[in-house]
Amino acid sequence: MAEPFSVAVVVRGYETDTQGHLNQAVYLQYAEHARWSLLQKSGIRQTDLLEKGVGPVALEVTVRYLRELRAGDEVDVTCDFVWGEGKTFRIEQTIRKVDGTVAAEVTGVGGLLDLHARKLVADPRAYFRELAATPEDFGL
Repeated sequence: MAEPFSVAVVVRGYETDTQGHLNQAVYLQYAEHARWSLLQKSGIRQTDLLEKGVGPVALEVTVRYLRELRAGDEVDVTCDFVWGEGKTFRIEQTIRKVDGTVAAEVTGVGGLLDLHARKLVADPRAYFRELAATPEDFGL
């Protein structure tokens, strides 16, 4: 099995709280950044999704905070799509310091929304296969 996609991020001072820790909401932003970075790497642009009349939606997100992050910390944020049957898929992500320490785990359930019908598409995998230059990036 291939390693999941990852993107490097450096914690910026303005992202920290009064205790000097990375603000809890920023972990979600890092996860979102990794998801869009994976789409871009595989050749899917936001405009491609809009032209198809679909948009990715988060239906559920869970963050497990395991270790604190501080300004200047360097992390890798992974992104791995896990496909099942039906309209939804799981995304598993890890935020890991360069020394290997896992700072957080982010798991979520997502789908592709038909922007006209305002309902989830029946087979999101088909859209990813069609739009991605490298569908293997999504485990397809």
